[in-house]
Amino acid sequence: MRRNKFLCAAAFFCLLMLFAAFLSVPLAVAAEPVSAGETVLDCESGRILHERNADARLPMASTTKILTAVIILEDCDLSAVVTVPAEAAGTEGSSIYLQAGEKICVLDLLYGLMLRSGNDCAVTLALHHSGTLDAFAACMNERAQGMGAENSCFKNPHGLPAEGHCTTARDLARITAYALRNSTFREIVSAREWRTECEGTETLRVFHNKNKMLYSYEGADGVKTGFTKEAGRCLVSAAEREGMQLVCVVLNSPAMYERSAELLDGCFAGYTRTCLFDAETYTARVAAGHRGKVCSCSCRESFYYPLAEGEAAHIRTEESLVPRLSLPVQKGEEAGELRIYLENQLLFSQKIVSIEEIKKSFSDSLQEIAKNGRG
Repeated sequence: MRRNKFLCAAAFFCLLMLFAAFLSVPLAVAAEPVSAGETVLDCESGRILHERNADARLPMASTTKILTAVIILEDCDLSAVVTVPAEAAGTEGSSIYLQAGEKICVLDLLYGLMLRSGNDCAVTLALHHSGTLDAFAACMNERAQGMGAENSCFKNPHGLPAEGHCTTARDLARITAYALRNSTFREIVSAREWRTECEGTETLRVFHNKNKMLYSYEGADGVKTGFTKEAGRCLVSAAEREGMQLVCVVLNSPAMYERSAELLDGCFAGYTRTCLFDAETYTARVAAGHRGKVCSCSCRESFYYPLAEGEAAHIRTEESLVPRLSLPVQKGEEAGELRIYLENQLLFSQKIVSIEEIKKSFSDSLQEIAKNGRG
């Protein structure tokens, strides 16, 4: 009897352990990686502040529309009124419900594209720009390479699944940093809402931005969400604090908002925007001619760079100047080069140029003749 009780107790314990093990399986399966690929980039300098699997070629869903938008902004008249083609109306996925034959201006389509992720807007804009979707995709690939995207391939303007349609976290960060240089792009992606009347009617369209970072993260100013079953949850976000604007890309990130906030917080805490060269306070002096004249020279641009703690000690600046400028000296004449290094990595270089004009007098000519004669 006692043995039977022991066997029953043992069996119950085994069942309990099996049940506990069974319960733990879903937890282990649910513990997904934070993202399939991620990058944080400083917009001003292009410095990568964080990356993980940044070169993995991945589908990117509607974050594709960042490239679509910047191409349209650079190439098209934003006030132009477009007739929605039948090919665009009823495009699958997210939409602003355009109707074939409807008239709508390019700027409104861009707001519909970026705030509501309208796939119908993407097709309408692509056809307006290039005539066919294939031609627009070819344009996308050419322009992306010019923005520093080395491992991307664009097959369509919206990001719906297509074989070979992919990017990397690093490429997408570079495309976004480029796009953010466009003031109208910045206005669009940072807008929480856009209202517009349908052409020829009194119907009002209201677009609310889907990007929750704008409402939940301090300093957030864009950029684009994306989701398909193939790509997972994707987010490109931008935020600015103390003059430093960062772009964060997370691809296939189940908790994309939380992960993006975590990455941005870490980079804002770990780096400080630092002035490594101030063009307004810098002056170099170079001999001009052969009579003791001196020309003031400088550089046109200041240079800021995000530095981690301790890196400032490893910054060095090199200045190379020509021994002498020939008379007459014109403003903007090249007089040398300034280079800034972090240890052995060249961060920045620019020409040193004259900032004044020095004329050549008759006595200067005589001095030059005498100098050449002695040579």
